[in-house]
Amino acid sequence: MPELPDITVYTEALAARVLGRALHGVTVGTPFVLRSVDPPLSTFAGRTIVGIERLGKRIVMALDGELFLVIHLMIAGRLKWAPAGRKAPPKGGLAYFDFETGVLVLTEAGTKRRASLTAVSGRLALRAMDRGGLDVQLATDAQVIARLRSENHTLKRALTDPRLFDGIGNAYSDEMLHAARLSPMQLTSKLTDDAAVRLVAAIRSTLSGWTDRLRTEAADGWPEKVTAFRPEMAVHGRYKLPCPVCGAPVQRIRYAENETNYCARCQTGGRLLADRAMSRLLKEDWPRSLDDQ
Repeated sequence: MPELPDITVYTEALAARVLGRALHGVTVGTPFVLRSVDPPLSTFAGRTIVGIERLGKRIVMALDGELFLVIHLMIAGRLKWAPAGRKAPPKGGLAYFDFETGVLVLTEAGTKRRASLTAVSGRLALRAMDRGGLDVQLATDAQVIARLRSENHTLKRALTDPRLFDGIGNAYSDEMLHAARLSPMQLTSKLTDDAAVRLVAAIRSTLSGWTDRLRTEAADGWPEKVTAFRPEMAVHGRYKLPCPVCGAPVQRIRYAENETNYCARCQTGGRLLADRAMSRLLKEDWPRSLDDQ
């Protein structure tokens, strides 16, 4: 799922192309993508884009008259840009947003249709879609630490809970915890002051560092390589590959459709965390440490 750095770069690229421009119209390629009926999409035709905003992991196009188009990419949704006068927009898009400068296309890989478009009227209605997560870019260190300790969860769950933190997901939370040298299963209630300070620093450096990296990669073009798996990452998506810090093989915990990646040597004192699938299957044969593998 695209997270804060990816969404930030998307919004910047979109603003450079459509801010102050009129939206000629929206064409829905498949009906399931539209999650609202009021106001109708015809209301948006001819309106001017007055702002491009980020709402958690959502992208918001603000139009005059306090109208908003909210795009949620979910896991496999992506945005494509077809400049005016260039090749035709990709076929099979979920939605097409027509501008004088080109066409914005919402696409989604795979067969599970989760990406969405919601039409909203009024700033209050838009705020109702906010999950309430803290924007760490605007918060103080003390506010971030207070939010971490506001509920007792594992650090992994706390960082990825949209009610607690804004725009952080599975990929960058792995990178933050590795940078802070903390176990993803560490409980927030047992987080020491020193560990909390390290984690806040890691959160900030991970988000700012990856945002800068993605900006540089996109340059003045459109961000095409939006993915949760990048070879430059330290642990996320790097199961069995060497940790860039200590060289130990990266470990994983699998659950549902996600997985958590971590370095046992750097983050858990060499202890292997139980995998909900494999540790139950292997039981007593499940290795407890790196040395047991």
